[in-house]
Amino acid sequence: MGVVTAERIKLTSTKSPWWCTVAIIVLGLGLAAVIGLTSKLGLEAYQKDVAAGADPSVEPFLPTLADALSGITGFGVLVLMILAALAVTSEYRFGIIRTTFQAVPKRDTVLFAKAGLIGVFGALLTFVLTFGAYAIAKATAGAEAGVRLTLDGGDAWRAFYGVPIYALLCVALAVGVGSLVRQSAGAITLLLLWPLLIESLFGLFGSFGRETQPFLPFANANHFLGSDQGSIDFHWGPWGSLVYFIA
Repeated sequence: MGVVTAERIKLTSTKSPWWCTVAIIVLGLGLAAVIGLTSKLGLEAYQKDVAAGADPSVEPFLPTLADALSGITGFGVLVLMILAALAVTSEYRFGIIRTTFQAVPKRDTVLFAKAGLIGVFGALLTFVLTFGAYAIAKATAGAEAGVRLTLDGGDAWRAFYGVPIYALLCVALAVGVGSLVRQSAGAITLLLLWPLLIESLFGLFGSFGRETQPFLPFANANHFLGSDQGSIDFHWGPWGSLVYFIA
């Protein structure tokens, strides 16, 4: 318990966790508002073209629950991962980690405390933000554009409790990467490039890429959350994807 208290003091005594929290809130709720407004304006333009007898060039964008939460799952969780990685790499950078390990010789205890503290905080924060993002997207989109923003069925509710689970697992991953790399720039680069760029590049490698995509970790995480993964043919369902991501 003393290890958790010490980690809490270290986190709350610096400004970076507070700025990261503000960034997660702004990204999560702000993008939900943008998606809602964009869908509403797009639908209105589509209806005007139809009423004028013109042939609309594109179909209107009607966001789903996964779209409304993309600011949290796509960007907010990335900021949370940066925070978790910095909680480890900053101590290596300034030499504080030596004092920490002298006080607590079991290194796994320290890392578990960091991951648990930041992970629980991230899970609670994202859980609250999922409801806020849904409400904002629903309100800004309106009744017609927001017709797909419903809470019917288990898939919809899985997005609400799935996001905190995803956030908790990503924090654990970030702490692990930070403890292995021990350098802020390297850890953050790896954590950002893998989900944003590296996994998307597999689609460029023909049949090899198509066969590999169902086994990519973040693609499976997004499959669990209900995000559209295009033509990826997964070998298991959403819960199987969660187990694979954990493994």
